[in-house]
Amino acid sequence: MITIAELRARNGKMSQKELAMEIGTSQTTVCAWEKDISVISSKHLKKVCLYFRVSADDLLGIESPGKKIS
Repeated sequence: MITIAELRARNGKMSQKELAMEIGTSQTTVCAWEKDISVISSKHLKKVCLYFRVSADDLLGIESPGKKIS
């Protein structure tokens, strides 16, 4: 599983505010996702995935088919 915070860090230490502007939400919302205070909507999950070019499975911690989930 990869976190949004890790993706931001890999993207030139992108701030929460910068990501929020890119995907059409607020910095407060991005912060809430990262602190597990709020659950990301499917609309924003898709935008985050497209922006960082990762799969939703990666962000949600879903294993590849054929692998056992512990």
